[in-house]
Amino acid sequence: MAPSQMKCRSKMFAVSGCMLLFVLGYGPVFASVPRERTGHSGHNAGYTSDGKQLPIMVLMPMNETAPMSNIGQGIHPAVLLAIQHINESKLYSFSLIPEIYDTECDNAKGLKAFFDAIYYGPKHLMIFGGVCPSVTSIIAESLEGWNLVQLSFAATTPVLADKKKYPNFFRTVPSDNAVNPAVIKFLKKYEWSRVGTLTQDVQRFSEVRNDLTSKLEKADIRIADTESFSNDPCINVKKLKDNDVRIIIGQFDENLAAKVFCCVYNLNMYGSKYQWVIPGWYQGNWWEQANSTNCTTKKLLTAMEGYISVDFEPLSTKQTRGVSGRTPQEYEAEYNRRRLQKGLESSKFHGFAYDGIWVIAKTLTRVMAILRQKGHKKIQDYDYTNKELGEIVLDVMNGTNFLGVTGQVMFRNGERMGTIRFNQFQEGQEVKVGEYNAIADVLELMNNTIRFQGVEPPKDRTIVQNQRRNINLPLYSILSAVTILGMFMAGAFLFFNIKNRNHKLIKMSSPYMNNLIILGGMLSYASIFLFGLDGSFVSDKVFETLCTVRTWILTVGYTTAFGAMFAKTWRVHAIFKNVKMKKKIIKDQKLMIIVGGMLLIDLCILICWQIVDPLKRTVEEYNLEADPQGRDIAIRPFLEHCENANMTIWLGIVYAYKGLLMLFGCFLAWETRNVSIPALNDSKYIGMSVYNVGIMCIIGAAVSFLTRDQPNVQFCIVALVIIFCSTITLCLVFMPKLITMRTNPDAATQNRRLQFTQNQKKEDSKTSTSVTSVNQANTSRLEGLQTDNHRLRMRITELDKDLEEVTMQLQDTPEKTPYIKQNHYQDLNNILGIHNFTDGKDGDKSILKNNHEQKPPAQWGSVDPSRTSTEPIEDINSPEHIQRRLSLQLPILHHAYLPSIGGVDASCSSPSVSPSVSPRHRHVQPSFRVMVSGL
Repeated sequence: MAPSQMKCRSKMFAVSGCMLLFVLGYGPVFASVPRERTGHSGHNAGYTSDGKQLPIMVLMPMNETAPMSNIGQGIHPAVLLAIQHINESKLYSFSLIPEIYDTECDNAKGLKAFFDAIYYGPKHLMIFGGVCPSVTSIIAESLEGWNLVQLSFAATTPVLADKKKYPNFFRTVPSDNAVNPAVIKFLKKYEWSRVGTLTQDVQRFSEVRNDLTSKLEKADIRIADTESFSNDPCINVKKLKDNDVRIIIGQFDENLAAKVFCCVYNLNMYGSKYQWVIPGWYQGNWWEQANSTNCTTKKLLTAMEGYISVDFEPLSTKQTRGVSGRTPQEYEAEYNRRRLQKGLESSKFHGFAYDGIWVIAKTLTRVMAILRQKGHKKIQDYDYTNKELGEIVLDVMNGTNFLGVTGQVMFRNGERMGTIRFNQFQEGQEVKVGEYNAIADVLELMNNTIRFQGVEPPKDRTIVQNQRRNINLPLYSILSAVTILGMFMAGAFLFFNIKNRNHKLIKMSSPYMNNLIILGGMLSYASIFLFGLDGSFVSDKVFETLCTVRTWILTVGYTTAFGAMFAKTWRVHAIFKNVKMKKKIIKDQKLMIIVGGMLLIDLCILICWQIVDPLKRTVEEYNLEADPQGRDIAIRPFLEHCENANMTIWLGIVYAYKGLLMLFGCFLAWETRNVSIPALNDSKYIGMSVYNVGIMCIIGAAVSFLTRDQPNVQFCIVALVIIFCSTITLCLVFMPKLITMRTNPDAATQNRRLQFTQNQKKEDSKTSTSVTSVNQANTSRLEGLQTDNHRLRMRITELDKDLEEVTMQLQDTPEKTPYIKQNHYQDLNNILGIHNFTDGKDGDKSILKNNHEQKPPAQWGSVDPSRTSTEPIEDINSPEHIQRRLSLQLPILHHAYLPSIGGVDASCSSPSVSPSVSPRHRHVQPSFRVMVSGL
């Protein structure tokens, strides 16, 4: 149909040879039409051979000053083509006459135009058009009362999809909600199950978001965050980032899209980690036209790179001939030729307008056929009160199904089931990457067209990879190897102790207690292996069992080793600090009882702990960390612990008990730090071990608690403390014995006596040191003893000189021997008793033997009956004289030595009588007591 054949009716236009305008809500401006009121147009015959003309009411804004009136330029050529092609097909017995009424995109004026068409126009069979959402929704709501059906080619608002409110409304263009199934299909394609939405706070976008939300829930896709904004989107974009939203579906116009992507650039929410999905109906180069931000175009293009836009497909891409006998490409070429002849811009709705005219033609043809079948009157004879005709038109419209230039044309509840196009912004322009067929529910993506910023599609969230903070295997191997060496060493010491248990050196150091120290050390060593086993080596159930086992082993091992050392130190302290110098016998059985008591307390605590509140495996999670390899994942470290509900209480009980023992043990070690007792030959080393173990345990426990979240450091510290404590204890206890046994195996059997040298000051200093170590509390007594000792030594020197003179006289004048003065007897006895005591170095064994085998001492100056008077007197150093002197000093020496080891008390009268039965009635001379202090 030519423009001269059309007659337009409008309150604003009186058109002489007027041009038909179909105005769409988002189209360009057509401003070359004069504005006048529209009147009723007469019928122009000549459209068909029989002259049948069917009027169609066309509602759209036509005033150039009205909103959304600038889109008719592209619609006009398409409508003319549709009417021309319908007439050329010769399949239709009528001609469609569009009657245009200007709504001016105003509710009041639109309603007035509608009622003017009803009352002053011809009997319209259908309504074509509807561009502005508000005007279209008001008119569409009232269509049921007029028994009219409206078909729109441009109204995409989701509000009109409510069939309860708008039952007589249809549209050839998909609604804005039609993209939601396509978006969901796209999300599922890349397995994105977590998204966020950013919506402009207007009704159009809110409706789309609400529909999308419901569809996402049905598709089991979680919405991590939903943000709405009015003017400034930066705060909302920041919230999306804080909530770790990677896939963002935006609903906003192009004016605010520039602000959104400016915020995206500033917040670094673009690139390989993010994917934006926005509407695809923006005008070309919108970022330049709508950029009102402080971001440059370059920054916007950087942030926009890779976004996906979704919109309906304006023309089908399939080269298939449709109802008009033309392919979409042939139609588009013909349309562009007509458009360019008139200098008009293209509109993306021209294909839907073209198919809309074909829908009306096919619907009216089908309605006329139904009326003929029923024998009813002609369609021209029906008016707006005929409800039957309205129902027939509705039924026929719902059954529409043909192939048009926009694809398969069919309706589902009045909504067009069309094709949705996916574009991607690549290097400054949008490129089609796929399409979604709503009828077949199929998404087709073009090969190698979609390009993501990374090597793979972005993740829908920060992939959190749980990573156990476990013990480093090389560290565990090294410490295990050291532990094994320690256990071998402990085994060697155990073999040495058992093999030489009857040797006096080992026997004097309590071999049974030494065995307990070795056993405790080996148990402590064994606990290191268990402390290094975590979830990377064993299962969760086994780990939970190990929690209990390693606690028991370490506790029992520590108590066994430390308890044995504590007991031996206590014995040294009890003996050596006995101020009254009374007899004190502490046997190994008593020490075993002490260790057993400590173990019994440990077992009671551990059993109650296990029954009341057993240890269980707990997992402690830490803050997210970036992947060290730069992958798009986050590392959430977690650490396994052995804990229970009342961990603090139980640890407090154990630490309090162990702490008290440790403090007491350190006190005993400090008190006996200078002790060296022959009968207890390892007392000093035991004290050193107790002291070192106590200090190391305190330091190790504190550092281990502070490094709780660093398993490698914690395990290293715990293992080194255990290894150090166990090793130093075993070495201090057994290495001196090994060295002594190797270098001087008989040293343990030799008697230790004081040595008198010419360096009197040095000997006095040694004596002072020994005496001081006996009893530091009795200073005055020690000073008196030192004075006596010095005086007696000087007396010894004088008597030595006298002895030499007597010896010389005996050698020179043997015949005068019987005439030695009797007053020298006591002096010689003192010399022999004291001088030989201080200078003699005979062993304990020879002393005891001579003591038992000695003969009664002869009176000084008497003549041996076996000797003749004429025999010369033998030398004073002859064996007989030596034996005679030993017979005097051995009882005194033996009598003075035994009290220091718990034997005969210093007050016993006779060295040959057992201390337990001898009455204490004789007081030993002070000089003998002084000699004891030097041992």
